[in-house]
Amino acid sequence: MSSNCLIEKPHAVCIPFPAQGHINPMLKLAKLLHYKGFHITFVNTEFNHKRLLKSRGPNSLDGFPSFRFETIPDGLPPTDANATQDIPSLCDSTRKRSLPYFRDLLSKLNSSPDCPPVSCVVSDGAMGFTLDAAQELGLPEVLFWTTSACGFLAYVQYHRLIEKGLTPLKGFILN
Repeated sequence: MSSNCLIEKPHAVCIPFPAQGHINPMLKLAKLLHYKGFHITFVNTEFNHKRLLKSRGPNSLDGFPSFRFETIPDGLPPTDANATQDIPSLCDSTRKRSLPYFRDLLSKLNSSPDCPPVSCVVSDGAMGFTLDAAQELGLPEVLFWTTSACGFLAYVQYHRLIEKGLTPLKGFILN
């Protein structure tokens, strides 16, 4: 790919929340953007990237020069578990620890001769720290809400449940 082509091609950095129900929709969006001519950098946590390579094979992500995968740490202790990490711990850790790693990755991508400068960030709505990094670097950002159609329908109707007094549940004890 020529350097002129790299400069002209828009570059989207896509970063999902590190859980399967967030990764899959973001990956589908990234593929659509790639199909429309974007250079894509898909950012996984180190933990999820290892799981992806383990499930698909060590070379499964090779061979796509304008669709690359990068990683950042999630801030949690290393584990060999083959399951989604503890969600409350993951939420807390990404919120508190991920900003400097993501900011450094964006800077690294912007100084790389192998890819065009970052044009925008497409972030999961649960990854608020990405807004700070994008703003610091003067990049536009789009928040992508990765909920299912059923989940979205529930969110849209939630106010009606409150109006009818059906929620919050009264007299129900949660452990």
